[in-house]
Amino acid sequence: MDIKIAFLQILPGRDLEDNFEIGKNACVQAKEKGADIALFPEMWSDAYALPQEREALERLAIEKDCDFLEGFRALAAELRMAIGITFLEKHAPKPLNSVVFFDRTGREVLHYSKVHTCAFDLERVLDGGEDFYTAELDFGRGTVKIGAMICFDREFPESARILMLKGAELILAPNACPMEINRLSALRARAYENMVAVATCNYPAGQPDCNGRSTLFDGVPWQAEGARDMCVFEAPEAPGVYVAALELDRLRTHRRGDVMGDKYRRPEKYGILSDDAVCGVIGGEFVHW
Repeated sequence: MDIKIAFLQILPGRDLEDNFEIGKNACVQAKEKGADIALFPEMWSDAYALPQEREALERLAIEKDCDFLEGFRALAAELRMAIGITFLEKHAPKPLNSVVFFDRTGREVLHYSKVHTCAFDLERVLDGGEDFYTAELDFGRGTVKIGAMICFDREFPESARILMLKGAELILAPNACPMEINRLSALRARAYENMVAVATCNYPAGQPDCNGRSTLFDGVPWQAEGARDMCVFEAPEAPGVYVAALELDRLRTHRRGDVMGDKYRRPEKYGILSDDAVCGVIGGEFVHW
């Protein structure tokens, strides 16, 4: 059994209304290509625009129950296809970088806000999310346990590890940055060490600071003959609606038999990971975090 994932690697329009129409058309294309779920790049509602002036930022932020999201809820039900729609979410004291997943009936199954915001850059004007969540997604021919990371979340092994421990089989990751060997390697590592599939949707070349290369790592590093490439799909830089299939049966067989993931964890040895007073060395200097 497989699940077909559509990567909506598309260029945004001028405003919220444009982005709804462009996104709607991309979802229709995804359905025509046989997709079970369509995933948008990061913060599609405003094309990852983050003005640093509070009033301008608040004008771009939208409520979770606004017409924009309700339109994608209705579209998911109409197309009988799950949709992961990303947006700048209105929230106090600061907005959130969020994604909502609607299943093929239009039911909301998962709402996640980016935990690891890029607070060293434009995202300093945002609040971070509170936790990582998983949900069962019924895609018609079966179900899959999904979770979400957003862009910078992938740089922290804990993000994917928590999702794996909560049962995630497929991590869906909206993105907005240049995808190069190091970031792609981080995604590969998250898939490998947790026995999960990781599907990342990026903006294409033409969007500032982005270059496409959306990917699907299927989380299965071995086959009978030996090691295999877990990257079963990588998009080019160009805009497009790209669809790739994840073989769930292969992934589940691997998860039952391999030694990675949680099988040989020693959590009693990891206390330092949750210690707020951890010290480390940066640039030869011993520092307190």
